[in-house]
Amino acid sequence: MMTIMQKKTTAKTPQLRATQSRKEASHERIVEVAARAIRRSGYDGTGVADIMKEAGLTHGGFYAHFASREALLAEAADRARAEALGWTAQVVDAAPGAQGLERLTQAYLSDEHLNGAERGCAISALGSEMHRQAPEVRHVATRHIQELIDLVARQIPEGGERSAHDEAMVRISAMVGTLVLARAVDDPALSKSLREAALKYFAPADG
Repeated sequence: MMTIMQKKTTAKTPQLRATQSRKEASHERIVEVAARAIRRSGYDGTGVADIMKEAGLTHGGFYAHFASREALLAEAADRARAEALGWTAQVVDAAPGAQGLERLTQAYLSDEHLNGAERGCAISALGSEMHRQAPEVRHVATRHIQELIDLVARQIPEGGERSAHDEAMVRISAMVGTLVLARAVDDPALSKSLREAALKYFAPADG
């Protein structure tokens, strides 16, 4: 007769659960800090030691959470993606009637977004650096861009000269490019003029 050996399972002790909970909280804190840091200082300007210090943790504990710096950057980029898409969706959903796209363009090119890069869209904050990053980081950026295009395309009625998807790609390219230029210049008047010109260009025909 064949005897089937059953795998013995051991319930987690309260101490083990508490340890795991603390580790998860620390991991969450590191990613949260890193998601802000990459948008504020760029990928190359974001160091592991600085992130761990800001998170209130020791540098030596980093590898208990991530296999590499690139793994952290990918997770931080994904957190930034989720935060930015959540923000854009809220702006669209809160807009009255069919004004979602207009309100989103205004919010994207606003003074608040211009000056709040560390909590804003990672595409405009990090676009010029993305092509030099590790594949896993670029994959997150690609996903972010695709999702942003899809969100905007859903706000555009079909029937124009371009398809809604093509129109969305043009608009996203203009919004991101305008914000990059507006942040790059050291002339506040020019920064404002760049954004105002884009808003005027994309304003509704009857606006």
